[in-house]
Amino acid sequence: MNQHRTMDSCMQKRNIEMNPSTTTTLEPESQTNLLCFLVATVAASYSLTSEWRVDHVVESCRIWLARNRVALPWLERVTLGQLALQIARRDLRAAGIAVRQSNVQSMFTNEMGISIASTLVQRISAVCEAALRERPVA
Repeated sequence: MNQHRTMDSCMQKRNIEMNPSTTTTLEPESQTNLLCFLVATVAASYSLTSEWRVDHVVESCRIWLARNRVALPWLERVTLGQLALQIARRDLRAAGIAVRQSNVQSMFTNEMGISIASTLVQRISAVCEAALRERPVA
């Protein structure tokens, strides 16, 4: 298992070195987009399964990072994943946002990106942006 993780890490580093268009930092707007994608995904997953699935957050993060050619340090991925779960579990409700099964399809594009045309996604994004502004700087 550890050997597999080491190989993944080495492959990721090699991919970054071979692909100069890959970045290892996120601008604030991209960080908000990633967090919004994670929150939307985990909230949609919860509305369909009634379970808070950490594995969905992890896989969604991998998908977003690969699509956007970004490789973040593991601690930043974990931190954003935890924040996404906190927002989905607690902060959306406090903001009066409820993700229902009937909302899920409209929240995502055919390519499984978030649909910025969705009013619900726009509201989730605003909550995510506020959470990132309030987050202590490391």
